[in-house]
Amino acid sequence: MKTPHQESVLSCAARILEAFSQEEPALTVSEIARRTGLHVATASRLVGELVAHGFLARDDDRRVRIGVRLWELAVRASPALSLRDAAMPFTEGVHDVVGHHVQLGVLNGDEVLFLERFSAPNAVINYTRIAGRLPLYASSSGLVLLAHGAADLKERLLAGPLTACTPATPATPTRLRATLAEVRQRGYAYRPGYVHEEALGAVARCVVRTGRWWRRCRSSSPTTRAPRRSFPSCVRPPEACPVRSARHRAGGGPVHDGGVTSVRTSPLTQ
Repeated sequence: MKTPHQESVLSCAARILEAFSQEEPALTVSEIARRTGLHVATASRLVGELVAHGFLARDDDRRVRIGVRLWELAVRASPALSLRDAAMPFTEGVHDVVGHHVQLGVLNGDEVLFLERFSAPNAVINYTRIAGRLPLYASSSGLVLLAHGAADLKERLLAGPLTACTPATPATPTRLRATLAEVRQRGYAYRPGYVHEEALGAVARCVVRTGRWWRRCRSSSPTTRAPRRSFPSCVRPPEACPVRSARHRAGGGPVHDGGVTSVRTSPLTQ
């Protein structure tokens, strides 16, 4: 059995790849060593091998970033890519109607993982990014996923620590249970100020095929401007959009579990 000081090379390489973020996509070897807890010599050797395989790339200033080869291998046979392709007609349809940020997210562990985003100029605060995550209990997309998710997932989150992003976040088991019950009853989540005090999030659930592939419309707007009744109408069945419905049927339609299309918008009109 390996001791903590006998970590496998693969585990060390994984820690190096996880050291990068969207805020800091390029790092020096010393920064990588500090973030991973690896000795500088070990980090330098592994970085060199990862660069040789194309998984990492060096800039002219010797800083290191994720390589194109890693992206190529990741998307070549990714189930997330097939879900993205299946959802794209509906994502485009929501974007046509709303005209603001649109995201596609999936349930991943105890978080929402966002796979795609259409952006819009002059829109409101948007915390979601491609390959970014938000907590299930603190985001409108997450609340819809959680409300219609497995019972053991709900109980695990209710039993664990819940950190409030704002005073409005349902960060106690009692408040979260009540919020999930409301989401299930209404069929959509309307959450002002949960992630940011000046933003409103909304998601409407719509089953577009038999099974459990879900599309959701998530909107974020100033908390005082958006009428509650506007949001569920953003999500329509495939037949409501003839062009995209035809594309959907031609491709056989989505058959994946847990996909969500989310939208962040400026104020919607009544």
